[in-house]
Amino acid sequence: MNILITGSSGLIGTALVDALVGADHRVTRLVRSSRTRGGRRPRGVSDITWDPSNGTIDAAGLEAEGPFDGVVHLAGAGVGDKRWSPDRKRLIMDSRTQSTSLLVSTLAGFAIPPPVLVSASAVGFYGDAADDVLTEASPAGTGFLAQVCVAWERAAAPAADAGIRTVLLRTGIVLSASGGALAKQLPLFRLGVGGKIGSGRQYRSWITLDDEVRVILRCLEDGALFGPVNATAPHPATDAELAKAMGAALHRPSFLAVPSFALKVALGTEMASDMVLSSQRVRPGALLAAGFTFTHTDLDEAVRSVLQSK
Repeated sequence: MNILITGSSGLIGTALVDALVGADHRVTRLVRSSRTRGGRRPRGVSDITWDPSNGTIDAAGLEAEGPFDGVVHLAGAGVGDKRWSPDRKRLIMDSRTQSTSLLVSTLAGFAIPPPVLVSASAVGFYGDAADDVLTEASPAGTGFLAQVCVAWERAAAPAADAGIRTVLLRTGIVLSASGGALAKQLPLFRLGVGGKIGSGRQYRSWITLDDEVRVILRCLEDGALFGPVNATAPHPATDAELAKAMGAALHRPSFLAVPSFALKVALGTEMASDMVLSSQRVRPGALLAAGFTFTHTDLDEAVRSVLQSK
């Protein structure tokens, strides 16, 4: 396959590129700079430049690398990297909607458009749903992250209008020791001072990085998958259960807790409530109906596997 990827330097993008190159597929990365980290580009990988914030893209160079068998769009500013100031919230929103609109309009204008676009979204689409079981048919929730996901998915809609099979990949918490939420908590758990956040009753819909990559590959190949697809393991866990699993895997205590008020002071009330204290109990209905088999379905085993791979 010949695959175009945005957001290739992130946690998921890096793993996806490695998997594709390892299977001898061609990869084109849309990047802001043609300079690659370390000064070397992996074999089978080419780079094309774009700048979504300025609305520029090397469309001619991009089409010359095609035709593409699929496109994976992962680009977007980190949601949890910095406190949510008004400027940061604007960047989080614009980095997703502007990049998606630019990419989609470019793909639709190709002489041979790609057959499939896998466009990132997140389970934040559902907002805080407490204990409700959420499927792809569940409505959008409220809050900033839900607003971002709704706008993000709406920006991808013209791809489907252009006849491109469009998958809206609503990803949960990606378990990896190399990045993401779990990696940020690891130092505390290794010191034996980790534990649940707030009440610990909020649901965490999780997926291992390995399974996330496998889901993306399946979405590229399976013509029956389109529209919203929940990229989460079949059995979501509460935050307290996730903390217990991390403590057990590291052979450390996990009985301490981060009080909700302290989190709100550190992150701000909106960011803490929307990103950390909210609950999404998500079921991957579309993937299960398509017969997708997850490698990791048990939380304890998944956490052990992720930490052992580091």
